[in-house]
Amino acid sequence: MKLLVTGGAGYIGSVVAKQLLDRGHEVVVLDDLSRGHRAAVPAGARFAEVGLADAEATAEVLSEGFDGVMHFAALALVAESVEFPERYHRGNFVGALNLLDAMREHGVKRLVFSSTCATYGEPEQIPIPEALPTNPVNSYGNSKLAIDRMIGDECRAHGLGATSLRYFNVAGASGEHGEDHYPETHLIPLVLQAAAGRREYVSVYGTDYPTADGTAIRDYIHVEDLGRAHLLAMDAIQSGVHTIYNLGNGLGFSVRQVIEAARKVTGREIPVSEEPRRAGDPAQLVASSEKIRAELGWEPEHDLEKMIADAWAWRQARPDGYSSNGAS
Repeated sequence: MKLLVTGGAGYIGSVVAKQLLDRGHEVVVLDDLSRGHRAAVPAGARFAEVGLADAEATAEVLSEGFDGVMHFAALALVAESVEFPERYHRGNFVGALNLLDAMREHGVKRLVFSSTCATYGEPEQIPIPEALPTNPVNSYGNSKLAIDRMIGDECRAHGLGATSLRYFNVAGASGEHGEDHYPETHLIPLVLQAAAGRREYVSVYGTDYPTADGTAIRDYIHVEDLGRAHLLAMDAIQSGVHTIYNLGNGLGFSVRQVIEAARKVTGREIPVSEEPRRAGDPAQLVASSEKIRAELGWEPEHDLEKMIADAWAWRQARPDGYSSNGAS
């Protein structure tokens, strides 16, 4: 297939773009590089430096014809979304609307969308099934849920076939592709920066949650396992149908457990600073991935220590991230 990967200069998008190339697909990466890295775009992918906010330029890229789109491009910082909700509704929702308009105009009928577990808010059931009512507690989750609903409308009205994959916490690395955000907000890379001595300590936000050790619990999934789910989802798309799957291991680890696992993997002491809770952070987010396992045959293959080990190896090889290669 010929596939467009929006946000393919980012962490997850670049890994999936490489997996698509390895399977013989033709890949075009669309990214405005506002938060991605040119060096992350895999060799063999064509690159269009375009942002989805530019509806005309987006439509021009789509006009060359594609079999489908993998849509990763988005703003994804929870704290920023609480402070500046307008950025998230404009950047995520309006960008997705521009993409859907361009797909409709040029007859592109298959979409896999990078959604989020933040659509569920403070869940009343753990693990979280797809049937659980959505109730986001921050603008990031609100913007992604609005896109999920817009995609459903597009499928019913115009025959689009689409799958939304609701991620939980993604970690690890894949070959030359790893996690390099600025600012970095994800726990595992922050822990590894502390292990490497590139920050004084790792902050633990909240030690009074209603969990066994008082710290928040999250479900972690290896980026390669996540990527395989996208390929399965694209192959299984049905015209006029919008399917939603949760993607996680189905196992929850507390912040303290992640730090202990990183100490074991790296052999380093990792200093900790206990801080107050952050606004918009639920106590627990753990996926039920039974639906995608049953319907698409997907299984996660890597455990938490493997995620940390791969991320550590990538960071050791590139202590300054992608800029270690002389490119941003």
